[in-house]
Amino acid sequence: FAGLNLFRVYLGRKYNLKQIEFSQNYFMFCDKLEKSNYFFENIIKTIDEPLDGRLVMHLLTDPIQDGGQWHMFVNLVKKYGILPQTEMPESFQSSQSMRMNRMITRKLRGFAKDLREAGLKGAGIKDLQQMKNEMLATVYQMLTISLGTPPEKFDWQVRDKDKNFHRFENLTPKKFFNEHVGFDLNEFVCLINCPMSDKKYNEVYTVDFLGNVVEGKIIRYLNLPSKRLQETAVVSIQNDDPVWFGCDVGKHFHRNLGVMDMDIFDFELFYNTDFPMTKADRLEYGDSQMTHAMLFTGVDLNSKGNSKKWRVENSWGDKRGDKGFDIMSNSWFDEYNYEVVVHKKYISEEELAVYEQDPVHLPPWDPMGALAK
Repeated sequence: FAGLNLFRVYLGRKYNLKQIEFSQNYFMFCDKLEKSNYFFENIIKTIDEPLDGRLVMHLLTDPIQDGGQWHMFVNLVKKYGILPQTEMPESFQSSQSMRMNRMITRKLRGFAKDLREAGLKGAGIKDLQQMKNEMLATVYQMLTISLGTPPEKFDWQVRDKDKNFHRFENLTPKKFFNEHVGFDLNEFVCLINCPMSDKKYNEVYTVDFLGNVVEGKIIRYLNLPSKRLQETAVVSIQNDDPVWFGCDVGKHFHRNLGVMDMDIFDFELFYNTDFPMTKADRLEYGDSQMTHAMLFTGVDLNSKGNSKKWRVENSWGDKRGDKGFDIMSNSWFDEYNYEVVVHKKYISEEELAVYEQDPVHLPPWDPMGALAK
């Protein structure tokens, strides 16, 4: 939901609002429905793959997880728009999605069995698509029971900081986004820092079988040194543009204090042993991966203009950190931050040209796809 927090900033500026919240419930509904369809399409595509092979087992593992990459977020916004929280308030299941996910996943796996068996018995693509559409109707029903039914149209009214009243009638979620948030998602690029031995800097990558909207844009990353991610994020923040980023949030993080720093815990002293793995080692041997997305909303610079620490807006409520805001040191950024999203005007023409090239395809289980888990 870090992307929704990004939109809050721009809508708040546009209408001089003290506070605005978007419906995470609505976004979750759309995401689960699209991920279910994406899952079915991948099951149909891989019918001839062995059931116990790594690919099919990967697809069956966690088909409607809560996470998502930047381009998955973009695809949903373009297709469905967004809603003010008042029009589809949060529910128990949107805040505690584990049980809902478990039951829908169980249904999806059963449907996958039906699709594979029908395909292996000779069912054609038309018949499989008909089966899929009937299955999606069941998923839709489960989502409405858990999350409610999304509204097709609504009125939005709000009072700004100067007590001026604004009212907009007969809106759809897409019209609300396009006319009031007005954020051009096509202008943003996704940069990663992945120093693994099988990846190169100044190379663009995608991850196979990773997505949600079948007809949407593919995942696209430009791999750059960590210093470049920091430089682009600094320039973006200096121009009052917050930065969406993906990191391994559970490492060297004091949740109550809201501090991410490599020296906050002295594990070497406590255990009387060292932990010498590099960032690349941790990625390659399964000790680290992207687990959470947040926003950079501020940065502290030294006398040379280099970043020292970062102000982070989290999405875990205002009871942790400084009223929901955390602090990240630059050393932590280097070790556990993997991804930033910035406007393309903040990267060089050479980098943009590489970004727009045909990407190198990574396998579905690559660590750079982990944020969607």
